[in-house]
Amino acid sequence: MASKHQPILEITRGGIVESVHFGSFVAVDSNGRTLFSYGDPTEVTFLRSSSKPFQVLPFIEANGDRYYHLTSEELAITCGSHDGSDTHLQVIGEIQKKTGISENVLLCGVQPPLDETVADQLKSRGENPTPNRHNCSGKHTAMLAFAAMKNFPSSSYINADHPVQKLILEAFAGMCKLKPAQVVVGIDGCSVPAFAVPLYNAALAYARLCDPKDFGEVRSAACNRITTAMLTNPVMVAGPKRFDTRLIQVGKKRLLAKGGAEGFLSIGIMPRALGVDSPGIGIAIKVSDGDQQNRVRPSLALEILRQMKVLDDAELKSLSEFGPILKITNWRNVVVGGSKPIVQLTTEDEPVAA
Repeated sequence: MASKHQPILEITRGGIVESVHFGSFVAVDSNGRTLFSYGDPTEVTFLRSSSKPFQVLPFIEANGDRYYHLTSEELAITCGSHDGSDTHLQVIGEIQKKTGISENVLLCGVQPPLDETVADQLKSRGENPTPNRHNCSGKHTAMLAFAAMKNFPSSSYINADHPVQKLILEAFAGMCKLKPAQVVVGIDGCSVPAFAVPLYNAALAYARLCDPKDFGEVRSAACNRITTAMLTNPVMVAGPKRFDTRLIQVGKKRLLAKGGAEGFLSIGIMPRALGVDSPGIGIAIKVSDGDQQNRVRPSLALEILRQMKVLDDAELKSLSEFGPILKITNWRNVVVGGSKPIVQLTTEDEPVAA
């Protein structure tokens, strides 16, 4: 079946378009109303690490954070894809002390730190990365702590049929307003189940995470603790130089951001960010080519938020290293071209065009 993705960002050189990135995105409010969409909002795609806040949700619903006396900073890193810095390593270590989890039982694998400076420092010291440096070590530690708290077996915690993973799938599906059987399950880079749903439902899940008004007391409270932790500790969500962290910082507790591999990005807009009566809003973005250089998602996200008037000129300026319009320079630092999003937000029933 032919893809319905549409052009979203173009690269120019010498006055002509040299290349074009394709993708889809959709914005949905917590009432389930589609505010705008582009490309194919029904595209079923994996959220990858954008699902992390939902993967910790049943643990928080069970008061796991209170059971282990986790701080807001420690909760935030369980929802994040951290850089693997020494600061992140220290926070992960504190969680493991409180929960009695040993690093050597994490099954996320070994990954070099996402921060290249940190990775170079390790090399210069002759130090090999360990599982705690993996960007998913917070999530894995939380899964193991949840299993221990519930007296579930720990050795198979990454398997889809493990009780922890079944609870996670059920919670994630509920946030998406789907049944578990409607969620496509694969295996993520860190070996736990990965979830694929239509873009619309991914956006809806983030809208409901930010604005859990339709849930009962337990889920609403858990969602609020998760969003508060992420908004209060943005460096734990990613790292000081990365887009997710910087957008949360500049958004001043109005915006969540959580990226995922292969060109996925979720953004949550908190209730009342667009006015006293505005509901929570979720935005789901998928870049069809995987956006390996990460030059499309930040630019596109900023353009969407600019057109929505979520960010003002001063806030956009403080994020200008990410876009929306960027210059392209060569190895002599000569400007040779540029990149820019080519979308215009309209209502759901109208075409979106440059």
